[in-house]
Amino acid sequence: MEERILNIIYCKEKELTYKEMMKEINTSDRKNFNKSLDKLQREKLIYKTSKGKFVRTNKEDIYFGVFEGTRKGFGFLLMKEERDLFIGRNFINGAMDSDRVICKLLKDKCTESRKVCEVIYVVERNNNEIIGEFQESKSFGFVVPKNYNIDYDVYIPKKLKLKAKNGDIVVVHITKWPEKGKNPEGRVVEIIGKKDDKNINILTLIKKYNVQKDFPDKVKKEIEKIDKEISEKNLNKRRDLRDLSIVTIDGEDAKDLDDAVYVEKIGENYKLSVHIADVTNYVKHGSNLDKEAFKRGTSIYLINEVIPMLPKELSNDLCSLNPNTDKFTLSCEMIIDSKGKVISYDIFESIINTKYRLTYNEVQEVIDGNPNKKYLDIEEMLLNMKSLGEILKEKRIKRGAINLDFTECKIKLSNDGEVLDVVPFNRSFSHQIIEEFMLVCNETIGEHMFFLNYPFVYRIHEEPDMEKINNLVDILHNLNYSLKIKDKVYSNQLQKVLDHFKGMDEEMFLSKLILRSMAKAKYYEKCSGHFGLSTKYYCHFTSPIRRYPDLIIHRIIKLVINGRLTDKLIKKLKEEVVVASENSSLRERSAEEIEREVYDIKKAEFMKDKIGEEYLGIISSITSSGFFVELPNTIRGMVHVKDLKDDMYYFDDKNLCLIGESSKNIFKIGMKVNVKVDNVILDNSEIYFVLS
Repeated sequence: MEERILNIIYCKEKELTYKEMMKEINTSDRKNFNKSLDKLQREKLIYKTSKGKFVRTNKEDIYFGVFEGTRKGFGFLLMKEERDLFIGRNFINGAMDSDRVICKLLKDKCTESRKVCEVIYVVERNNNEIIGEFQESKSFGFVVPKNYNIDYDVYIPKKLKLKAKNGDIVVVHITKWPEKGKNPEGRVVEIIGKKDDKNINILTLIKKYNVQKDFPDKVKKEIEKIDKEISEKNLNKRRDLRDLSIVTIDGEDAKDLDDAVYVEKIGENYKLSVHIADVTNYVKHGSNLDKEAFKRGTSIYLINEVIPMLPKELSNDLCSLNPNTDKFTLSCEMIIDSKGKVISYDIFESIINTKYRLTYNEVQEVIDGNPNKKYLDIEEMLLNMKSLGEILKEKRIKRGAINLDFTECKIKLSNDGEVLDVVPFNRSFSHQIIEEFMLVCNETIGEHMFFLNYPFVYRIHEEPDMEKINNLVDILHNLNYSLKIKDKVYSNQLQKVLDHFKGMDEEMFLSKLILRSMAKAKYYEKCSGHFGLSTKYYCHFTSPIRRYPDLIIHRIIKLVINGRLTDKLIKKLKEEVVVASENSSLRERSAEEIEREVYDIKKAEFMKDKIGEEYLGIISSITSSGFFVELPNTIRGMVHVKDLKDDMYYFDDKNLCLIGESSKNIFKIGMKVNVKVDNVILDNSEIYFVLS
């Protein structure tokens, strides 16, 4: 009963009177209800206002958020407006990964740099079903979760195993939640396949994150009714730009083309027009399409497959800015001076007809001085794009933006999903040109909407956690670099670190360490700045085909442009942007995890038949268990300390290195080492090396 009351007040954010609460909970057990209500008031988790409504506490030591578990047993409390709080494994009290929980601060365990708390109530469960490997014993079974952030095996009574056998990957419905000292219980409801089946890891991953590839029938029916024709009556309020040489620039395989650009030199200034697919013209507020897009939050890219936010009829055709086709767009036209400053801009609805569907490689050829006969009429524009891209990048770096430049990888697959190769991939300047254009557009839109003071979804990036920054300071000190900070760190200080180590063996490790030391960017209803970009105003405007926040802010911008924002609508939008921001941030994080895990799965599959082969790599990180070696193609494997046969090695946590007790041999970050593939565990995508 206590959890039901807290769920209403904390999760549903309702403020209710006693009678309203009874009605909401729908209980006739007044005695138990009163007892629970009194208990929560004594615990000071809720209180009664002067208007007779029960609301959540305002006590400073009570926190509410999402519990994030880890494979090591401890966890974190994730919140919208506060830094993540640490929760030790003895203070989780039955919470599972992604549950919404209420925590109490453990003041005696807190430090200046880290707050520690304890879960006191789980108010909303998020793991009704768990996927894992079934393991059978004589009188019962248990399931080891595939989600390594869940630190519990699930007990399965023999009669509830659904004919599952050892090694089956199954879906378990939880029938009893974990308690302190007790594992959860459940019943098997689906058998996905054997753990050794082909592509079982990908199937498990999609099931684990509850990703739906197909769209509901009601969404498909709605698509059939969409008016796909562009007639003159639709053009009344749109600026007609169909005569301009507007182009799209994307990868060779891209099908959802949601941004197009045009650049013109005007004296010393540049006119940059960014044209974004007007998805809201087809995805109406409150429609089944809109609800499904909100639910998905983002498209998910799985190497050679996309699980789209919008059906392919829209994402690849109707909304996609395909060449030589009239398309509705929302445009931002900016006049930018030779220093990269936006001196004027205009935001408007438009119709365009892109003249070329360019690829990054084709653009790079032209700006490298290799003209292409097909593009002679836009060659001057492409060279102007290069100049403007350089100006914008220089301005961004000067103001203190952090420029993390990682080597990425491209995984080549056969038609049936077999990994053919994993190769390093470095982005060319043509990629950066488009990035710079999208960045300046997003900043311009964000600043414009901030000063209008209407409800909006911003893209924010909070300042780094000082405990992690202090750890970075210690590591840099051991590398003979002094990073001097007081009570906060500035983005340009971190960029100077990257500049100092550019081209050195430590560059890759430090880039990743700096990235891990920073908070994750997220969506938020308040404009609180973007640390990494060193800008106060930022939003995501440029990808409404694949990101829901872009879609909702397009809707708001069009209401502003057309003067249709009423007080009633503003009040409603204030609620919508809060919900959309939180949901989109969660969906984005899930999508990133899925995409990362798919890459890990395919890298492990690629290395499975490479046992015994030798490679040259660089030590990228070190722990007490051993060190990780990264190969030039970004594949990463571990050399376990037990496999260092020449000596007994101990971990020097201050200097982040392994030292041999007798030989005094040292393994440190940035060292180049020759390794041999020793083992690959496909089940959890782990790769192990030994020194060769």
